[in-house]
Amino acid sequence: MPVGGPTGGLVLRRAIRGQRRRVASASLLGMTHQGCEALVPVVIGAAIDTAVATGSAQALLRWLLVLGVLFLVLSTCYRTSARIAEGAGEHAAHRLRLELGARVLDPRGGADANRLPGALTSIATNDARRVGSVATVLPYGCAAIAALTVSAVALLRISVPLGLLVLLGIPPLLWLGHRISRPLERRSEAEQESAAHASGVAADLVSGLRVLKGMGAEAAAVARYRTTSQDSLAAALRAARSRAGHEGALLALTGVFIAAIGIAGAYLAMDGTISVGDLVAAVGLAQFLLGPFQLLAYSNAEFAQARASARRIAEVLASPAAVDGGERAPAGPETAAGHIRLRDVRLGALRGVDLDFPAGSLTGVVTRDPAAAHDLLLALARETDPAGGRVELDGVPLTELDPDRLRRTILVAHHDADLFEASLLDNVRAGAAGSDPQAVDAALAASAADEVAALLPNGADTVLAERGRSLSGGQRQRVALARALAADRPVLVLHDPTTAVDTVTESRIAARLREVRRGRTTVLVTTSPALLAETDRVVVLDGGTVAAAGAHTELVTADEAYRTAVLA
Repeated sequence: MPVGGPTGGLVLRRAIRGQRRRVASASLLGMTHQGCEALVPVVIGAAIDTAVATGSAQALLRWLLVLGVLFLVLSTCYRTSARIAEGAGEHAAHRLRLELGARVLDPRGGADANRLPGALTSIATNDARRVGSVATVLPYGCAAIAALTVSAVALLRISVPLGLLVLLGIPPLLWLGHRISRPLERRSEAEQESAAHASGVAADLVSGLRVLKGMGAEAAAVARYRTTSQDSLAAALRAARSRAGHEGALLALTGVFIAAIGIAGAYLAMDGTISVGDLVAAVGLAQFLLGPFQLLAYSNAEFAQARASARRIAEVLASPAAVDGGERAPAGPETAAGHIRLRDVRLGALRGVDLDFPAGSLTGVVTRDPAAAHDLLLALARETDPAGGRVELDGVPLTELDPDRLRRTILVAHHDADLFEASLLDNVRAGAAGSDPQAVDAALAASAADEVAALLPNGADTVLAERGRSLSGGQRQRVALARALAADRPVLVLHDPTTAVDTVTESRIAARLREVRRGRTTVLVTTSPALLAETDRVVVLDGGTVAAAGAHTELVTADEAYRTAVLA
């Protein structure tokens, strides 16, 4: 999505518009509830003047019946309104999560730039929930305004000065409430930023837990997370103090306002301007007004936090795409030849790389620079377009091809591929179009993942733990390799697919790999001698450029740098 996408205000408005029917229904019911609440002290005042003061039992029964109807209506409206409002909030948050998910999964990428995975998770959960809550609190705000309006009209009927006091006092009170919410909005945004960062650090540490333990770096990791967590806690406490101060200030303002109404009513009653029943109604309305003002304070605070979260969501939705353009569709998987060419490609650690991967070839790429390997994978997968030069598929530059359709032809299997919390068989079939049983069986055999399945309690139907943590590192790699092979793409790029596999199994995989990929273009970015021995040709990258090329046996004999990289 290009820069100039939705703003925080637009995100809020869309959240409300998307639930306008629910919001409207809940608002009408809430306004009816609050209107009936406001009428209760008025009815009690009228009962005092027309029934209690005159001693009329019939009039008293009539007013009691009116009160009963009022309570029946207001309680029914409240329950229904609250249920609809909560539903509106949940639906609005869900739609935001879907929108964020679509943006994060957009083939053009860019949403995860400079963001930890945990940060995106926090935005899609906490921030989406807070923005969705505006659809919940808006009916409460409308109901509170309706209560204030009904109360003002009732007070006008009792006494014009009392009614004017309410009507003229509410606008400045609401303006002050909005001004007081500004610090809460700023601190809520800082709180969410800190919480998202802490979540990202935690996810990062958990994913690399085994590496940290192997390095003996647990203490450093704990110290890092403790610092991040303490920063998040401090931001949360500042936001909590700000919210407490916001609500306390509003309660103080409304308390003064209600006291002024009560004093004015008492003065008018002593002066004989209003009756005893009118005084009871006025005092009851003054006490009732505390509820609507608290609702407004609650709504104001929720809106302040939602505005901060909406800005964070808008930043993700408006993230510039990592790759632009590309509307052409490449040849389909059945007809694509799979000829890949790199011409003077400059990207990160790559400095003018020229490479040719003929259709149907099995080519090895060796580099001792992890950055060069990473940048090559990004260029081939079109996750990032080169700063210079171009990559071609069957003579067509990748920049002209639609990224989504391109990845149905070129599959780049990264070294750190994750597994899903599903059965082993479902993980392998995840990339196989149509789930061809023969292709899946061949992939399982070629990757030796069938041996992994044989060791599991329920075979290939055994459900794996999250990210495949119930398997060893080598077993995870074999299942991930099986998934890549089962996809049967015209072009398959594998990055270090067997680094955690024992040498005997690696040799079997290397021997089977050529057969299962016969007639398809395969690129192996690796330093494994067992895999490289099966390739048609090996290309060596050094210093960001092509330093040597030839058969594996030739390079082992003639190139000392290659021999060191592969056999050391």
